[in-house]
Amino acid sequence: MSADMKAVLFDLDGTLIDTAADFIRIIQAMCREEQRPVVEADLIRTQVSEGARAMVKLVYPELELDDPVFLQHRQRFLDMYAQQIVVDTDLFSGMYPLLEELEAHQIPWGIVTNKPRGLSELLLAELNLTERCSVLVCPEDVSKTKPDPEPMYLAARQLNLPSEHIVYVGDHPRDIDAGRAAKMYTILAAYGYLPLEYQDNLEAWQANAIVQDVTELHCMLRQLLQLSSQKPVSM
Repeated sequence: MSADMKAVLFDLDGTLIDTAADFIRIIQAMCREEQRPVVEADLIRTQVSEGARAMVKLVYPELELDDPVFLQHRQRFLDMYAQQIVVDTDLFSGMYPLLEELEAHQIPWGIVTNKPRGLSELLLAELNLTERCSVLVCPEDVSKTKPDPEPMYLAARQLNLPSEHIVYVGDHPRDIDAGRAAKMYTILAAYGYLPLEYQDNLEAWQANAIVQDVTELHCMLRQLLQLSSQKPVSM
């Protein structure tokens, strides 16, 4: 473990915030409206981290992603989501006390996500997290998104910290790849929306650590915090 944790960054959907229920509700409503087979909730959950296109593709598998009809359906999905972004959505159970402990020890926390800024800001505002979040990096802020490390380095600069002193928590291989490339301490959130094709071998993601729930994540961050506080001060 790193002995000098100075900040914690999270992926958004599936790591910090449990947004799946609202995505499931909207996608299944679209299925019913179109009189199509209703997509199973567990399958939708695995596609949340892949974005709107992947979820809408579950409803309209026969349409190409650049088909104007598909794009219309995608926009309708996004409009419905923006209007109902926090119905069943909340932080993962146990995440509130975790954030409170970081804040009590003056450890800033933030978000690096591939979710568009407009939706990310709306989500944080609805959950009263805007002022508490020290940094928010979205696709619009960079030329290359995760798995490229550019968003990670940008977050580190905005925090005015070396990336080596930052922990990154994510639930997708691209999160771990980006964090590792930026020399951050990476934690795989195995409680999140793990893509189907990557679920069987989590060790292959090469994260520094794997946690099965938020309680385990909280314990790990507390250990890192204790190690950091014990590090001798350079004279």
